Amino acid sequence: MNTSAPLTAHDADTLMQQLGRQARTAATVMAAASTAEKNAALTVLARLIREQGEALQTANLKDIAAAEEAGLAAPMIDRLRITAKIVEQMAQNAEQVAALPDPVGEITNLRRRPTGISVGQMRVPLGVFGMIYESRPNVTIEAASLAIKSGNACILRGGSEAIHSNLALWQLVQAALLEAGLPGDAVQLVPTTDRAAVGRLIAMPEFVDVIIPRGGKGLIERISNDAKVPVIKHLDGNCHTYVDAEVDLDLAVKVTDNAKTQKYSPCNATESLLVHEKSAPAFLARIGRVFADKGVEMRVDAAAKKILSMVPGANLVDATEQDWYEEFLAPIISIKVVAGVSEAIAHINHYGSHHTDAILTTNHPNAMRFLREVDSSSVMINASTRFADGFEYGLGAEIGISTDKFHARGPVGLEGLTSLKYVVLGQGEVRV
Repeated sequence: MNTSAPLTAHDADTLMQQLGRQARTAATVMAAASTAEKNAALTVLARLIREQGEALQTANLKDIAAAEEAGLAAPMIDRLRITAKIVEQMAQNAEQVAALPDPVGEITNLRRRPTGISVGQMRVPLGVFGMIYESRPNVTIEAASLAIKSGNACILRGGSEAIHSNLALWQLVQAALLEAGLPGDAVQLVPTTDRAAVGRLIAMPEFVDVIIPRGGKGLIERISNDAKVPVIKHLDGNCHTYVDAEVDLDLAVKVTDNAKTQKYSPCNATESLLVHEKSAPAFLARIGRVFADKGVEMRVDAAAKKILSMVPGANLVDATEQDWYEEFLAPIISIKVVAGVSEAIAHINHYGSHHTDAILTTNHPNAMRFLREVDSSSVMINASTRFADGFEYGLGAEIGISTDKFHARGPVGLEGLTSLKYVVLGQGEVRV
């Protein structure tokens, strides 16, 4: 198939129906696969990635050349690039997932009822998930590894800018599955860049159980609006750090600096800083110097502006209403002085994206209230929001982050790709 040739509606439907049927058949086999079989596939995959490292980089060069010719921005091309270091990271990712405990088949909450039956819950694979993602080819290996270990089948659709890289990686995944005695169709890649294929993928509830979009807000909104199957998603990451009245200032400066400037582009970077009016004079004077030295633009309310205007070199801009909602993904932060924890919680729940929010405080009751009342998928005490990540949470890897309130919430790892079903154990009991 010509990967870039446009498809007719009939061709798109035929292609995706075929992938869907193959995935559904493979999912049945994967659900019954042993832990040893799944780990064997991942171990083989790691070996093949290392063995084919040069071939992967050669395929990647085709995508790099096309991206440069198309005028893609330098950061996008950098995310697209497969280096020797990335090759090794992908191999290690497969090995790390192999080392994780297998959640499939685990029975929990088993309890005996007065009737004599025992009722519990068993963790089982979701079935088939479709994943739509942009830019980074290594996501192909992350998604495939998690699908294999969780006993699911998946249909992957990477960004058109990475089609040659993704095809090369997917072929290694299929080879690893077959060598381990598992169905190669357990992981399939949509072999075309035509968007019509995406439209069909997200509208096949007979074959696909859940869709996971991973990319920019525009992509996720489009998928969420058009999908006819459930979507695991987060639209944006407007994360907050709140500095309370009672706080260790050294800790607060260190954590806030890390939460904002350790890396600007991730969805778990702090985008909005709230400061108690009692802490504001001392804290803002110190963090303001840090931000000024690092070239961070500060979009401020009147109270914060009054304090920060005394900081040499501070880049201050009057905050607009929209700034409180904004995910900047850049060296920009909004700053507001608040009267207390109640106002901070209300502000976060109104303007935030329910991703990750942190309180920095030595006041235990305030910390516990913040944990209970902030309506986000991750809530933290005295820690950087940058920790909101599957690897940092001990999940080994993540397929994305969910800000929804059903099934999976927060970083989605192996357990997020499974669900619970009730199981009943009896010895001939009957209901009377």
